[in-house]
Amino acid sequence: MTGVMVCVAVLLVASAAGVLHRRRSGRVRVRGRDDGKRLGPAELGGELGERATLVQFSSAFCAPCRATRRVLGEVADMVPGVTHVEIDAEAHLGLVRDLEILKTPTVLVLDADGRIVRRATGQPRKADVIAALGEAV
Repeated sequence: MTGVMVCVAVLLVASAAGVLHRRRSGRVRVRGRDDGKRLGPAELGGELGERATLVQFSSAFCAPCRATRRVLGEVADMVPGVTHVEIDAEAHLGLVRDLEILKTPTVLVLDADGRIVRRATGQPRKADVIAALGEAV
């Protein structure tokens, strides 16, 4: 009987952790540790957008990275003054460490000056990215 109770408790804890992880993945939010951090053309390997820049950190074998690339490309095409820059996390490990990128895809929303205003880990939804751009302007 004790074994069954332990098994049920483990299943409940694992289920709660899975639901929490799924709800948080892909959400665009503010992180306090990003305050004041800026990225420029040297770090990005490209120019900043006039209004905002969507920076995507990806890796070669990341399936959600391909979907994220498509979503961010569509948003950049739809919203004037917004550019999308994709950075290979494996090739830029120093930048990944400085920005505390822990998983791919990670998307940073930069304002026109290159300041990080929002961050999403996992595949973001198009509506969330568009809403985050409203705060970057």
